[in-house]
Amino acid sequence: MSAEALITAVRSGNLRDLVALVDGMTDAERRACMPALTQVRKELRAEPWGPRAQRAYPALHAAGAACQTGAAAVAAWLTGSELRWTQAPAAVLIDVLGDRDPDWLADVVRRLAERPPSADVSYELMAGLVQLAGCPVPTSETYVRGWMDHIGRKRWKDGTALGNLRKDPHLAQLVAALFETEEIGARSDWRYGDGLNDWTHALVQLTSEGLLDRKSVVDGCVARLLRGGGSTADNKVFLGLLTALDLTRDEQRERIADWTALCSDAPSTVAAHAQSVLAGLALDGELGSRRLADLSGAVLFRTEKKLVRAQLVLLARALKRDPSTATVLLPVVAQAFGHEDTDVRERALKLVERHLGDLDGLSDRDGGSGASGAREEIADAAVQLSPGLRARALRLLGRDGPEDAPDVHEEMLPPLSPPTRLALAPETVAELAEEVGALLASDSEAGDIGAFERALDGLVRHAHRDRDALVEALGPVKERRWWADMDPEPVDRHFRRDPHGLDIVVATLCEQVSTATSHQGRGGAAEGAGCVHSGLAWAFDARLWEVANRIRTEPPPFLLATPTWSTGSLEPDELVTRLEAYRRLDARPGEADFAQALLRVRRDDPEALAAAAVAAEELGTREGDRLSEWLLTEVPSQPVRRSRTAGPRVLVEFGELPELQSEFFPPEFRRLGRPLSVYRSRWYCPHWDHGEWWQWLAVVPGRPELVAGRVLRDLSQGAIEDTRTGFSFLPVLAEAEGEAGPAVHLCVAYGLGARRPEDRLAAVDALLVLAARGQLDAEQLGTDVGKLAASGCVKPLRLADAIRTAAATGAYGTAWSVLRVTLPHLLAEFAGEGPSAKQPARGLGDLVAVAAECAERSGAHGEMPYLAQTVGRGGSSRLVTEARRLRVALTEGAAV
Repeated sequence: MSAEALITAVRSGNLRDLVALVDGMTDAERRACMPALTQVRKELRAEPWGPRAQRAYPALHAAGAACQTGAAAVAAWLTGSELRWTQAPAAVLIDVLGDRDPDWLADVVRRLAERPPSADVSYELMAGLVQLAGCPVPTSETYVRGWMDHIGRKRWKDGTALGNLRKDPHLAQLVAALFETEEIGARSDWRYGDGLNDWTHALVQLTSEGLLDRKSVVDGCVARLLRGGGSTADNKVFLGLLTALDLTRDEQRERIADWTALCSDAPSTVAAHAQSVLAGLALDGELGSRRLADLSGAVLFRTEKKLVRAQLVLLARALKRDPSTATVLLPVVAQAFGHEDTDVRERALKLVERHLGDLDGLSDRDGGSGASGAREEIADAAVQLSPGLRARALRLLGRDGPEDAPDVHEEMLPPLSPPTRLALAPETVAELAEEVGALLASDSEAGDIGAFERALDGLVRHAHRDRDALVEALGPVKERRWWADMDPEPVDRHFRRDPHGLDIVVATLCEQVSTATSHQGRGGAAEGAGCVHSGLAWAFDARLWEVANRIRTEPPPFLLATPTWSTGSLEPDELVTRLEAYRRLDARPGEADFAQALLRVRRDDPEALAAAAVAAEELGTREGDRLSEWLLTEVPSQPVRRSRTAGPRVLVEFGELPELQSEFFPPEFRRLGRPLSVYRSRWYCPHWDHGEWWQWLAVVPGRPELVAGRVLRDLSQGAIEDTRTGFSFLPVLAEAEGEAGPAVHLCVAYGLGARRPEDRLAAVDALLVLAARGQLDAEQLGTDVGKLAASGCVKPLRLADAIRTAAATGAYGTAWSVLRVTLPHLLAEFAGEGPSAKQPARGLGDLVAVAAECAERSGAHGEMPYLAQTVGRGGSSRLVTEARRLRVALTEGAAV
């Protein structure tokens, strides 16, 4: 048989001729054909979806399988990425492989079955080869999923899923494998079948018929649920199967340890089933008080209130049925004193009150730790109760007295990291290239002000000394950038819109960007164009375009605006020293670089400013005179501002900043001084990369309000519309030097109500940092949060989660100072009378619970508007219960 004839059959897609040609081939003939088949495969890759390839692929798929001599090579060929979409029929593949040794076929099956499901291996092929080889059936994920699909497809032709399963020769092995296959229960085949096509019904029926071993199926279900980690849908399927098997009392009793483990760690639906099984055993006296205590300890530790309440009900029934178990069970009940839900704590205390007298008739030898030991354990647990409940418990135990006075709360706030001086630029071009490459590759230039400025200054310094050596050192960096091998025109067009940080400087150095592009920059933008971010973005970008242009045309010796500190601020005397060096070297300062240097000068030391102003004037240069005048100009720490609403949002507006509109600054910087309005700047916004925000703080160091006001719209959109936005910026904003005003606080308020837990956590960090810096205006933040929640912009449930997290760090006083102002805004509507009263927002009870916890632990006292009216509404709702607890804490409690 010639290879040419085989290739002709492949190219024409003639499977009948191909099967005849490969029949009876020797291994030598097979190997001789493989180079030609590999060449055809390579040719077809160029146009895989063309008619020529689609016609040839099934024949090529079969021919390669027939001509490979190794099992691994056959498996690799059959699962090739471009061949899997147009495979040869399974019957053809079985035909061309059928004359091989059974052991070899078994090896092929094993290798195919071990491929991931994404390889799309044909189940019919694997099953056919298993039959030919007479080998054990594989139980891998790929094989089991394929088998399940096959059963489902076959039912449409030959009957039902139940009937097809009943006839399967490998039923027991493959059903056992179902319990080991990840997420198999989440498949639609299992979840949405009905009647005789319902897999759960089919497996129960086959078990009842004896075709499946009942113990193995039950053990498989329980083991699967014990493994955990499955999706809700997957757990639901196996729990449904276990329930449908309707375990006998003996089967339940045999697995007491398993039910206990499920109660402890399984998802709530699974744990509830296990809890109900154990409750039946306990009430029939088949569990024992010690085992019930162990079980209860695991359940009462869980956060799900429904499970905990059900367990307390079970303990109450057990104690009523046998009071002698009080020494064992009452200390366990007391473990619920530490639960986060007030209702659970009250129920637990009531249960202790009801059965504490049972201890009086028991001696210390009646089990457990004895009557006196049980009382000690209950008393120890009582310290976890709120002040009102704790006092009640201690009176019950006869323990009230001065020795039980609570400790004074000590507020815990995070330590602050002082600003650090920036290190000098790298001394060698090799070190600089390594740092620049790392910054560009990791995109960390956006978040690390110091590293970015150090690298930028290093590029300028080394370009001034020896540009050729710098370009050579940057060669490996250039090779990894997207613009390295592109035509100049699209690269210029790209950088004309945005300098993209260090990229434009490196690309210009490597002559991948024309100097005309870097010179043009934003020059073509209309005077009134731009979005709310443009004031900061244009100032930052203008300096980069200037550096990129001058690094090729007139390299300065170094940059004037490189910060002294990691915060982005620049010492005034250091700027004077740099200007003196420029004068000595006869270097021309860059307009944007000098403007940025002016904005970065630290202004918190009047004596240093005055001394630097004198030294700057003595330089006798234009820039020295401008610096001297700027240092003596009074710059307010905060802009004139007011809050405004825009649709559902609350935003902040700024008035004009005259000091930034002066001739000190080029046009790109003057935009920073324009009024910031809610109803203007509605242009298209290209600033979707929130990584820019970190750098904007260094444009105006010491004035975080100017940045916060411009990112506020983005953060409000993230909180209200549940979009991903830059909430991770909030801790950095809170750490920024300077006064934190209304815009900063409003940013944090939106973050506390964000949808994603990681975003709320960032807001919590910002809240704690502001408190640690002494910059937290709790009245302002509490008002902002209350207004946003009352208007529906943020959800109380999310706020409760965020502020609970803040309090749990030990900042109970800080959390209370915010909630004290927030809650009246939300309670006002609920506390109204008659038709004016509204239903409370979902999660308000949780928020009041957090407030009660904070008040108890911080020792807060006083009145809260609308709290008494809320309590007066009566009822047993979470809101009223927690409001009652808060009122007790504010009138009677003390810190725990």
